[in-house]
Amino acid sequence: MTNAPNTPNAPLPPLTVAVLGPGGVGGLLAALLSRAGHRVLCLAGEETARTLRTDGIQVRSALFGDFTASVEADTVLREPVDACLITVKATALEAALTRIPPTALGDALLVPFLNGVEHPALLRARYSPDRVAPSVIRVESTRLAPGLIEHGSPFAEIDLTGAKVPRPRLEALAEALTAAGPATRVLDDETTALWAKMSFLAPLALLTTRYGLPLGETRTRHREELASLVAETAAVSRACGAPADPAQTLARYDSFPPTTKSSMQRDAEAGRPLELDAIGGALLRAADRHGVPVPVTARIVRELRESAGGR
Repeated sequence: MTNAPNTPNAPLPPLTVAVLGPGGVGGLLAALLSRAGHRVLCLAGEETARTLRTDGIQVRSALFGDFTASVEADTVLREPVDACLITVKATALEAALTRIPPTALGDALLVPFLNGVEHPALLRARYSPDRVAPSVIRVESTRLAPGLIEHGSPFAEIDLTGAKVPRPRLEALAEALTAAGPATRVLDDETTALWAKMSFLAPLALLTTRYGLPLGETRTRHREELASLVAETAAVSRACGAPADPAQTLARYDSFPPTTKSSMQRDAEAGRPLELDAIGGALLRAADRHGVPVPVTARIVRELRESAGGR
């Protein structure tokens, strides 16, 4: 990555960014970065890659506008890039990583935007540990079809982390992302960033999926269970070394539109594999390691596993 000139407000040169999994989140980021002038290479299956090469990515967004962005696309990474964003679901991670051979990745930053807290260890075992930058994105964005993205939330916020990643690399990527659209910041504490999302996501995902209800009905009809899940998740987060505020989490749920659905709930409705192990399973394993009792979480996860079957 070329360093920016040492002058005030000097723009960074364009980056080359690979996006593994150009779905709801990846497709949105790919399109925004391309529109901002960066070279974007999407990695996907042959049919999706062919569609993206021909038609680009079309975005519908009240926040960023409606636009179409041109991108390059391939089935596997074949050349050096500045950063590779991993935006697949946790259930598809192992298979998707075959598209980014370690020898091709080289010195690139590897930036996973996955739910859960266990994936950084897997990535650091396979790639250079000092280039893995576990990060968090807060957004509601859906792939309606290959190359067609609907961004529904009035926000898109990113936290970049990576204790061993050179800070200038993170800051350069954060600047590029912010200029492209999503408000992006660099945080020092990876554990806090990942558990902050887990503490919010896990209760929402588990309970809305368990009852097949949007957030509005879930937070009223199943308020006691929701509060218990929030308290248990917060206790595990604190045991792992990250702060948590159950009252603040519940207040955030109350501020969201009543029609809000979790991504796990949408996956269940569509008959897709659930990220149950990456979210609920990881939460239970962390609780077990630290001796934190989580009876309500354990019951909800067990019931979801029974109803999900092989998904």
